[in-house]
Amino acid sequence: VDSSAKLAAFSKMDNTQHGSVDIAIAKAVTANNLKRPTKVLQDRIAEGGVNLRLLSAPGITPLEGGVPIIAGGKIIGAIGVSGVLANQDAEVAMAGAAAVK
Repeated sequence: VDSSAKLAAFSKMDNTQHGSVDIAIAKAVTANNLKRPTKVLQDRIAEGGVNLRLLSAPGITPLEGGVPIIAGGKIIGAIGVSGVLANQDAEVAMAGAAAVK
């Protein structure tokens, strides 16, 4: 997504589960809008307590695999990946963000 969280580019591998499409986009939007990797949110929820209120926040997808793209200290967009294990989603997203720079 671009800096306004609008889809700028998209790619899907053959035979990817259909649900991963929306999840990947939502991870990118979340990372962009909250200016942090979505793993931070996932970890907060795992702590429980008041952090569980994140689950009811509109437009938030607290699943690992979304990372902001930062250039010159500013968020210029974000990448979201879904379809494999969460830590693998994040690894792919981080590689993509690094390639953009």
